[in-house]
Amino acid sequence: MSRISKHHQKQSTPPKLAGGRRRFFFAPPDSPPPSVKRCAAAGPRWSPSARASDPGAQGGPTLPRNGFISIDCGYTASKEYVDSRTGLTYASDDGFIEAGLVHIVDPANLQPDLAVRYYNLRYFPSGPRNCYTFRSLTPGGKYLVRAAFGYGDYDKLNRLPTFDLYFGVNYWTTVTIVSSSTAYLFEIIAVSPADFLQICLVNTGSGTPFISALDLRTLTANLYPEANVTQSLVLLSFFRDTVGFGPNRYHFGTNYQHIRFPDDPYDRIWQRYEDIASWTDLPNKSNGEIQNPPNDTYDAPSAVMRSASTPLNASTMDLSWSSDSSMSVGVNPTYILVLYFAELDEGQNLRQFDVSVDNNQLASAFSPKFLLTTVLSEIVRGSSEHSISLVATSNSVLHPLISAMEIFMVRPVNESATDSVDAWTMMTIQTNYSVKRNWVGDPCVPRSLAWDGLNCSYTPSSAPRITGLIMSSSGLVGEIDASFGQILLLQHLDLSHNSLSGSIPDFLGQLPALKFLDLSGNNLSGSIPCNLLEKSQNGLLALRVDNPNLHGDCAPSLIGRKNKIKLVLKIVLPVVAALVLLFVAVHVFVILPRRKKRPDVAPSANLFENRRFSYKELKRITNNFNTVIGKGGFGFVYLGKLENETQVAVKMRSDTSSQGDTEFLAEAQHLARVHHKNLVSLIGYCKDKKHLSLVYEYMDGGNLQDRLGGQEPLSWMQRLKIAQDSACGLEYLHKSCSPPLIHRDVKTGNILLTRNLEAKLSDFGLTRAFSSEEAVTHTTTQPAGTLGYLDPEYYATSHLSEKSDVYSFGAVLLVLITGRPAIITISETVKTTVALWVEDRLSEGDIENVTDPRIRGDCDINSVWKVAELALQCTRHAARDRPTMTEVVEGIGESLMLETSSRSMRCSSVGTGGSGFADGDSVGVLETEVMGETSAR
Repeated sequence: MSRISKHHQKQSTPPKLAGGRRRFFFAPPDSPPPSVKRCAAAGPRWSPSARASDPGAQGGPTLPRNGFISIDCGYTASKEYVDSRTGLTYASDDGFIEAGLVHIVDPANLQPDLAVRYYNLRYFPSGPRNCYTFRSLTPGGKYLVRAAFGYGDYDKLNRLPTFDLYFGVNYWTTVTIVSSSTAYLFEIIAVSPADFLQICLVNTGSGTPFISALDLRTLTANLYPEANVTQSLVLLSFFRDTVGFGPNRYHFGTNYQHIRFPDDPYDRIWQRYEDIASWTDLPNKSNGEIQNPPNDTYDAPSAVMRSASTPLNASTMDLSWSSDSSMSVGVNPTYILVLYFAELDEGQNLRQFDVSVDNNQLASAFSPKFLLTTVLSEIVRGSSEHSISLVATSNSVLHPLISAMEIFMVRPVNESATDSVDAWTMMTIQTNYSVKRNWVGDPCVPRSLAWDGLNCSYTPSSAPRITGLIMSSSGLVGEIDASFGQILLLQHLDLSHNSLSGSIPDFLGQLPALKFLDLSGNNLSGSIPCNLLEKSQNGLLALRVDNPNLHGDCAPSLIGRKNKIKLVLKIVLPVVAALVLLFVAVHVFVILPRRKKRPDVAPSANLFENRRFSYKELKRITNNFNTVIGKGGFGFVYLGKLENETQVAVKMRSDTSSQGDTEFLAEAQHLARVHHKNLVSLIGYCKDKKHLSLVYEYMDGGNLQDRLGGQEPLSWMQRLKIAQDSACGLEYLHKSCSPPLIHRDVKTGNILLTRNLEAKLSDFGLTRAFSSEEAVTHTTTQPAGTLGYLDPEYYATSHLSEKSDVYSFGAVLLVLITGRPAIITISETVKTTVALWVEDRLSEGDIENVTDPRIRGDCDINSVWKVAELALQCTRHAARDRPTMTEVVEGIGESLMLETSSRSMRCSSVGTGGSGFADGDSVGVLETEVMGETSAR
């Protein structure tokens, strides 16, 4: 898919340096400071601040005003030093990490002219994960992080290591040291999920992880829109023959090697593209400053754009790239290619050329503007070699040119970091008690590296939360820290058999979810808080407090209240018991006999459930099949009316069935016993010679597919509520039916609505009821479903599971967001699924162009983002990577709360003169329902 980079938010770019200063460097990217003494002695360890109540203030340097942090890993000569060439301050890693050992590196074992930052390193012989921590960041802020590695055979083992690098809890890249002397740089542009960020090295069993340098650079929010909360950009590493290092950020047409800060205010490192004998430099003879357009989102430095390359005697320029062994790109990587152009010749001759990538045209008859940057970007897929061609048109007098290029690999953000409050609390506990476990990095994520002794809850669209903390026999000394009271979802806390002293704090009894507390085997003293005793006596808390100096005294007011409760119970319980007996007597002696005397009278359609209709009865009910209300893959659907005037929908299949009476009847009777408020009730069935039919309750609001395409648009709140209803029905089929029911054909056409927009799933179990399968099996010979909603893994393998329904429901969510059909027509010959269409567009970081225009002005964009992320998780290709329907229901509930909160604020801002809600949106009731469901879970 070709595109010229579009800019949706006009934001001012960072100010240029005064006077348009340009500075060029002949040295490699990390040029050495002039004279800095080094030594191998270990530096002091980080000693956190005692202000545990403010985790953000704990120990270590914070972010400087210029938004730059430059760490010299393993440097111990002083706290920091200034590089005279760049003016950047380089700090030791003291305060950013506690673990690891430092070691010097012999410069003779490294490539020439490397910065002295490579002359020492920090290595990690212990622990599966070791992390550097940056503090005082902006939650949701965008950052460039760069890590450098120079092995230099520091350990005299000549064993080239391989290990993983993580940005927070998400995989960044695999560091593969191919050459002992080479410097390897890896760079990522990503969004920080919290006000702190951890860069982690993970031991994969292929050598000891180490690091030479680590940099963080703050970017403005509008830069690199492809980097967002759903994905990060990793600069591709590909070593060319005549370049100094691997990262693929190039400038063209100058003899200078590297351009970086201060010429690039973000300290991006631009290296010169490799020497091409058939190209020549095209300098800026006018000496004018190269400007960027006002809506630019890449902010190319003028120093980079001042020169360009052009062919000597040809009308074509060809460039290529692929991956090499220095970076793992996976099986089918996605790249973002960014090309920069500016005309430097102030003459009147025409320069016009076509730009294509892998033989797909990106721009036609393109003419760069004089002294003005133009950026073209393209999404490229595949791990094979890729090509770029610039070909002059027949009208062009001048040859093509190019000024700069960046190649990024897209990394999806699949993992959510632990809730920031929970994470900071655990870090505080770890620090205050000096816990020696694997307590490094994020507490809950990745799950394979979760901290020992923690139980975490995981949902697909919200941060993991800590629900259990087992620190028995952990050598804890001192009082019970106030931080324990900040883990609000904590259910299980075990602090037994330590050396804790002092009193039991009252805040433990205020933890709303706490169900188990073990404080036995410590040196605690004083009275047990009354709120803990009360919860224990009421059966709400399992409490263990076996300490020799504790006593169970309780305040008199509480005892008095308990006595009053006991007195009330003595009076109320007998009355309630008498009423229950009276109700049973009335039911047995009055209601049941009346039902037996009048078997043919039905006050509602529910009494017809499990009814077997004859074909003759169906003809009478439907007035000889007079009114068609729908048509599906199994036949027509007719409107009918039962004896009690209740309307029904009769789904007919008149074809001769190869299924026996026994199998069909058993399946129909089973479906008739399935009851849920968000499932269309099956009232009865017909198996009469060749006629097969199922009779359902009638839904007077039509189906979701028709409502989305109707003239009266559904609001985002209404769509969310419909999604929640449908998800609840599907969850019931998967979890509460025995055996579980797989719908097989979840789609907007099978989501029916009442007049009040209550949603119910229809046609569940329909495939099995009408099929010839002889046994209940998850392997089918012919996959059933609807294109666009059909699980591709199920289609390819014929293996059916509940996750097949999850995929289909993910497509439903995307249809609700976009207002587009499940199959989208790109051209006369090209079609794609809504899942692929949305994934492709969200890779550019723009939710606006994905959202249905009819709801853009009346929705909380964060709520839409959450549902989009959830939907893309549902539509992952591998079933094992998809969430369960329980997790989907929880995710939609959280999005509903976001939208409800946003609407409440919008409504408040409107004042008393009007309402901010669409018709049918009952925000107050909805918020109560959602909160109730969340609490119940």
